[in-house]
Amino acid sequence: MLHGRRGGEFSAHIASEGLSPSFSKPCRRRAAWVGLVFSLLLLAAYSWAQQELIAGIDVRGNRRIPQDTIKARIFTRPGDVYDQAALERDFNSLWNTGYFQDITFEREQTPKGWIIHIIVRERPTIRDINYVGLSSISTSDVLDRFKEAKVSLSPESQYDPTKVKKAEVVIKELLAEHGRQFATVRSEIRKIPPAAVGLTFVIKEGPKVKVGKIRFTGNKHVNSRILRSAMKNLRPIGVPHSIFLENIFAKTYDAAKLDEDTERVREEYQNRGYFKVIVSDPKTQMRDTGNAGFHVPLIGHKAGKAVDITIPIEEGEEYKLAGITFKNNKAIRNVAALRAQFPIKDGEVFSRQKIAKGLENLRKAYGSQGYINFSPVPDTTTDDDKKTVSLTIDVDEGKQFFVRRIEFQGNTTTRDKVIRREIVLEEGQVYNQNLWELSILRLNQLGYFEQIKPDDPNVTERHLNEQDGTVDLTLKLKEKGKNSIGLTGGVSGLEGTFIGMNYSTNNFLGLGETLTVQAQIGNIQRALTFGFTEPYFLDRPLTLGFTVYGRKFNYNEARQEAILTGQQLNIPQAELENLQNYTQSSKGFNLSLSHPLHRGFKRVGVTYSFDISSLVALSAASQNLFNYLQFQGLSGPNSLNGITTSKVLFSLSYNHLDASLYAKSGSQYLLGAELAGLGGTVKSVRPIVEFKHFIPMQKHRNTIGLNFQGSYLTGYDGLVAPPFERFYMGGDNDLRGFDIRSISPVAYLPSLGSVTLTNPDGSTVPKNPNNPQQGAYTIPIPVEQTVFPGGDLSLSGNAEYRITIAGPVVLAPFFDLGVDPVLRRSQLRITPQQLDILQNAKFGCPTLDIAYNCNPILPSEAPNFGPYLTLAGNTDWTPRASTGLELQMMLPVINAPFRIYWAYNPLRLDTQSAPPVKITRDMFPAGAAGDYTYVLATTNFSPNFRLREPRKTFRFTVATTF
Repeated sequence: MLHGRRGGEFSAHIASEGLSPSFSKPCRRRAAWVGLVFSLLLLAAYSWAQQELIAGIDVRGNRRIPQDTIKARIFTRPGDVYDQAALERDFNSLWNTGYFQDITFEREQTPKGWIIHIIVRERPTIRDINYVGLSSISTSDVLDRFKEAKVSLSPESQYDPTKVKKAEVVIKELLAEHGRQFATVRSEIRKIPPAAVGLTFVIKEGPKVKVGKIRFTGNKHVNSRILRSAMKNLRPIGVPHSIFLENIFAKTYDAAKLDEDTERVREEYQNRGYFKVIVSDPKTQMRDTGNAGFHVPLIGHKAGKAVDITIPIEEGEEYKLAGITFKNNKAIRNVAALRAQFPIKDGEVFSRQKIAKGLENLRKAYGSQGYINFSPVPDTTTDDDKKTVSLTIDVDEGKQFFVRRIEFQGNTTTRDKVIRREIVLEEGQVYNQNLWELSILRLNQLGYFEQIKPDDPNVTERHLNEQDGTVDLTLKLKEKGKNSIGLTGGVSGLEGTFIGMNYSTNNFLGLGETLTVQAQIGNIQRALTFGFTEPYFLDRPLTLGFTVYGRKFNYNEARQEAILTGQQLNIPQAELENLQNYTQSSKGFNLSLSHPLHRGFKRVGVTYSFDISSLVALSAASQNLFNYLQFQGLSGPNSLNGITTSKVLFSLSYNHLDASLYAKSGSQYLLGAELAGLGGTVKSVRPIVEFKHFIPMQKHRNTIGLNFQGSYLTGYDGLVAPPFERFYMGGDNDLRGFDIRSISPVAYLPSLGSVTLTNPDGSTVPKNPNNPQQGAYTIPIPVEQTVFPGGDLSLSGNAEYRITIAGPVVLAPFFDLGVDPVLRRSQLRITPQQLDILQNAKFGCPTLDIAYNCNPILPSEAPNFGPYLTLAGNTDWTPRASTGLELQMMLPVINAPFRIYWAYNPLRLDTQSAPPVKITRDMFPAGAAGDYTYVLATTNFSPNFRLREPRKTFRFTVATTF
């Protein structure tokens, strides 16, 4: 029998039997006996050979693991010659799988050979894992740490006592990082028939240990607050560099992180020239904190423990940099160029941080020349008499590498050629680290992939061939969702009640093309848009795109205000006539073309737009505004139909942002000039300036974002720009705390009106008391209507500090500032025809002639009208500001930015508008009816208009400001 036991013990016992022939017959029968014996020997040899073969392999005792899997783990097969050494090897192979807690090999002799019986007893399966007493950390935190530490302990895995012990240690270390230094962890096993176990970790966390007071001794030249702020792991949470708010919340104590902070204190000193500073091992002292009984949250503290830390320091003397020399630099012999990589001059106070920055610059400089394995070895020499440090850098250049092959992984949809055309590092040329990082930046700007970090070692895989001096590059990518399909609906101030569907993709068919289809139906706005952009037209860096659209927009200022406030407004009819109320229908297309400059980040582009719009004025203010302003060659009612705009936009843009959305670093600007008048009825000029800049903070975790937009609009060749093209600010795109398109200068538009002579009792005065059929006594009067024409100059700026909370969730305090004044009053010019009508109009009716017709006031007493609209001085050049807090996140399903924000408007308009009154008492007849009608006319046709913008706003949208 052959058998083996766990732990690798293996033994064999072989029992065999044979025949001993004898030869005793006479000689004459010797030949016959020899033949017989020879035959028997041959038969015995054949039988013996059969018995030394493996006739079969039998597996017993297995429950979960199939026999075929076990047999596949051994090397012996039926038909092989029996070999004890081979069976020992098979035993060890099965034991090393870790699937079994006992293995036995037995052999059975048969006429056909040996049958090997493998008897196994499997390790029990872990059916469930429970954590009892865990409160400071979550189960997901434990599982994540198990994954990092490679514990390999999960339900349905094999039970292994060694892994369980390792898991206990990992849980205890994780609790210690969260301040539970006195935590205990033990495991309990319960059997679950027939072959499973349940695993429970029983945890007693103990008191939470916080960081107490952090003190320094021996620091004479560096303030304790500076040293404390350098301890990023254990320093208290608060407002940096403040006096009273620097220590608000204490962090949990972790002894492992104390060593890191001690090194940071040493580094802080060496950055200030104290090269030989000695930072001794910290001294810690545990103490009890808080009260065991009742405590008030945020004021009192419950019982716990704290560790006071004292760090002894011997500062030494301040050292300066004597100089930096290089040796063994063969590829770059220009020592001055190498020295220029260090941001510190000879004679300056020595700084470890600046030296480290210089070494990093050296790596980039050599990396741009193909020296991937470049390694600088710095050596310092001090002169204690002169208090200087000399730095000698031994340059280990390594070998220069050329790019042999560039490949990509993870681009399941995006085709290789789409990625390759953004790679500026070409195969066959010298490897250049700068060009490779530039290529990654260009890929990030596409927005097709998750953020690619050039300093992440898992992003770029390099395979070096030292003998040939070549390198193969593999860029690992992770694609983002390229499609955005959404169904929207609801009520908003701009669209009213609406429902819409949109589809867009920024990587159509994996070719990098952009396709957009959008349809929206509402009681205020309807729109249908189709757009397509080809980034590499004819496989050249030529971006070609077009958009076809049709829109219908009903702008009702009173209705919009009612929706936004949630209240039914009670506004007199005369005041409603002073509000904008019109319908605009537009259809047209855009055609754009752009090309990069020298394959860099600058682009020149041209966009042609053609638009046909028609307006239907629904209020006197809108009708007069559109009819009276000279924005096209026609006047009167026909001026509102068939407004044709044919314009071209020339642009120069630069984009060095590290992402297409929610960038963390880089700049972007756009300089444009728009000219309308290539045919059509509109002639205008519009220069455009846009600028964005992002400053990374906290090691690229947070970001300061700055945005500026400026534009100016003016007509030419005797015409003014269309009123609907002028600038109205407010909303998500500029000033978040204000309503959409609600910010505009206020102007007064002169027009003609009339009022019926009315008695104080409300009765109408007829022209002829003897014949009421001739009608009422009507008095023509001048009217100054309040209108919101929009500005011709728009300037707005936005600032955000984006704080990354977790994953795609960002908290951003913001500040918006903007102004949209009227720079040129001549752009609010009244048409000559309308001005002539106003100048020649007859106003007033103090008396009637014999035919009961009005006798107007004398022309010398009539009001005078200028050629331009009159501006309300307290509304022009009035800045608006909005500040607040915004929660931003990228919705994973629809791939759209969602945000919720609250805004407060410190600069807003809250004033009374008093239009100029051109109605005089002389225009009315003498008597009580004239007095009463005069007061009634000035009240209804020249009312004081309250301009009050919201103080605060709470809103959620699917959009970004910048």
